Amino acid sequence: MKRTIALILGGGQGKRLFPLTMYRSKPAVPIGGKYRLIDIPISNCLHSGIKDIYVLTQFNSESLNNHINNTYRFDYFSRAFVRILAAEQTVENTNWFQGTADAVRRNMFHLDLKGDEEILVLSGDHLYDMDYRDLVNFHRQKGADFTISVITVDEAQTRGLGILKLGVGGRITGFKEKPKTVSELKEFKVTARARFQGRGAGLSCYIASMGVYVFNARALMKALEGSAADFGKEVIPPSIKKLSGFGYPFGGYWKDIGTIKSFYEVNMAMASSKPEFSFFYDGSMFTRPRFLPSARIYNCKIEHSIITEGTVIADAHIKNSIVGLRSVIGRRSMVAKTIMMGADYFEEPARPESIKIGIGDGSQIYRAIIDKNARIGRNVIIKNLKGLKNFDGENYFIRDGIVIIPKNARMEDGTKI
Repeated sequence: MKRTIALILGGGQGKRLFPLTMYRSKPAVPIGGKYRLIDIPISNCLHSGIKDIYVLTQFNSESLNNHINNTYRFDYFSRAFVRILAAEQTVENTNWFQGTADAVRRNMFHLDLKGDEEILVLSGDHLYDMDYRDLVNFHRQKGADFTISVITVDEAQTRGLGILKLGVGGRITGFKEKPKTVSELKEFKVTARARFQGRGAGLSCYIASMGVYVFNARALMKALEGSAADFGKEVIPPSIKKLSGFGYPFGGYWKDIGTIKSFYEVNMAMASSKPEFSFFYDGSMFTRPRFLPSARIYNCKIEHSIITEGTVIADAHIKNSIVGLRSVIGRRSMVAKTIMMGADYFEEPARPESIKIGIGDGSQIYRAIIDKNARIGRNVIIKNLKGLKNFDGENYFIRDGIVIIPKNARMEDGTKI
């Protein structure tokens, strides 16, 4: 894998994940209590023996840069690195990245390519555990110019994905980016499920792109000729005709965490008794070592939940929830089906703030996302009492019925949502 270079795309604005992306980029969004989304592709790369890793950033990149700089430090005698490539003005181009393909094109000169390398293009907002060596070996065995990792999905999942048609030997013969109608899918339905052991697909299913690509360096340069901005819409379709492309069948768990609903559901699944994806097994995901004290829990009832380091919970009931780093939950509180992202620092006890970071005594939180450093007062009720689907309120937002308390927000004692 010495000649394989990874490019992780992390520059999108992340509108569908707002307000979690109000102050951070998508790959910097916390997940699973103590990790960040960017930890997933970087960890997959390191476990796959890929040592040259670049992260392309643009919007709200400070928190992502800070996390990477404080997490992925290698010794002087290692050739491994994780390097940030931020959007920059040059003599040739003074614009922001116009899309995923444009971001890669404008950073190619940083890679100092010799021409025989393989470029692994990854997204920074997907959840999966993959050994990229299997993908790259498949790519080499097929003698492909480019390879796309694929999974099987049912019809309801096709709307937000790129759908492929594969011919003999896995050769890509057709591609449709985010089809909107059933008629567009007519030619893409497959019934030979035995070839693709995906999850959740029926006998009639579709083959979808995971947004994981391998290109030979020369093929990538050819594919990026011109001004195409996006891989799915503008690069892959013409590349099928002028290059040799194959689909690599991936049989593991994979989720696109592009919306509040998908983000919430993935986290809730991690807290279940039998999660499809878990950070507990094999120690496969790296993140920042924070050297925090163990959680302190007094007289609590905790069911199907994940409790992380530095947490203090006293006389509370926690159910089907994730409690993030340095979280504080007060007495007689009830937290259910909720994601608490925790805090960036421990608050000093003597601080005069009347409402401390965390959840105050007697509060009830149900089906919510509490972002970092939020201050929830005493006897606060957050349950979407009006049953709203989408709403922007003062110091809170509702998306798909899920109440989101943004980073650094403050909820006064007795507030009801």
